[in-house]
Amino acid sequence: PLKSVFLLKFTPRFCVSLKTKDSNTRRLWKSVSLASSCLDASRPWLCFWILHSLELLEQPIPAAVASEVCQFLAHCQSPTGGFAGGPGQHAHLAPTYAAVNALCIIGTEEAYNVIDREKLLDFLWSVKQPDGSFVMHVGGEVDVRSAYCAASVASLTNILTPKLFEDTTNWILSCQNWEGGLSGVPGLEAHGGYTFCGTAALVILGKEHMLDLKALLRWVVSRQMRFEGGFQGRCNKLVDGCYSFWQAGLLPLLHRALFKEGESELSRQRWMFEQQALQEYILLCCQNPTGGLLDKPGKSRDFYHTCYCLSGLSIAQHFGNMDLHHELILGKDDNRLAPTHPVYNICPERVAQALQHFHRLPAPEDPRWKGDSADNTPSDPAPDATASGSDDQQS
Repeated sequence: PLKSVFLLKFTPRFCVSLKTKDSNTRRLWKSVSLASSCLDASRPWLCFWILHSLELLEQPIPAAVASEVCQFLAHCQSPTGGFAGGPGQHAHLAPTYAAVNALCIIGTEEAYNVIDREKLLDFLWSVKQPDGSFVMHVGGEVDVRSAYCAASVASLTNILTPKLFEDTTNWILSCQNWEGGLSGVPGLEAHGGYTFCGTAALVILGKEHMLDLKALLRWVVSRQMRFEGGFQGRCNKLVDGCYSFWQAGLLPLLHRALFKEGESELSRQRWMFEQQALQEYILLCCQNPTGGLLDKPGKSRDFYHTCYCLSGLSIAQHFGNMDLHHELILGKDDNRLAPTHPVYNICPERVAQALQHFHRLPAPEDPRWKGDSADNTPSDPAPDATASGSDDQQS
């Protein structure tokens, strides 16, 4: 059976702020190996990876731990908006995405109140580029991850407007190449992580139909390995457990998009990949005997692969939405995970709760998009948990 002890043991360790709890500095660094010190600029990610893994395992998060995470992430929030990889660092779209997701998983008033929406909007404008793309941080690199991170946090917190994402759709579309998948920037090789980010961003913006959906479908289903059952990230690469989500997570999005396009041959019970084979790969090849999951046999466990192996396993187990739902659980019932939202990769009830909370709040005013309203978002940003394709069954 899947184990959560590994996650619970390490959760508080990365939530200690070295700036605010100096007495813990020595203890913290004794408990964190040198191999983990390279993640000092990824600490909101550690919070998200662990919290999301726990919610998929349907393990309660102790109130004291949840509050400690909120306090830590508040220290990661930049005075100019957005979140940094750690206290005192520069704001960056990747940890901003991770922090907002982590706070939405916690889902308390304390968690929601951490997010300064007005300054978050300022930060998003500061990284928006004239061609519609976004840089990951001020002065940083452009790639399709940044568009997804920006669209995700903006839609969850009700600050998404057409003006903020003007020309973003066309820029993302330019990343789809001859293979059918999407690259990080126009003209490069298609890649599973970038393909998910670009497609999910377009779903949020309501423009996924502008992709070449059949070419994308052909590319992603070809990434499932016939022998292993898991997914590779690119052509001629090895299988990797993390692509259980980055690749398999595309199939619910494509299923819904093709349904909206009038595709009549879609299954009403299964996604368009071999769900049992993926579950076999994750459960038999990617588990550490003492807890946690990994890339492939012979690799070490880590929080990243634990999170995305579990996320992919959830996608493989659950088809449909709240009204049309089918489960395929390999092995014992203990292996059943909670569903995950294929756009945001947090549990769908947490998405719905966050949307309900932030849509009760007025949209922050900004002269750069005066006259727009966050109620005029390009699309409903939250297709239902497993996106069977029914337009009237959205979260």
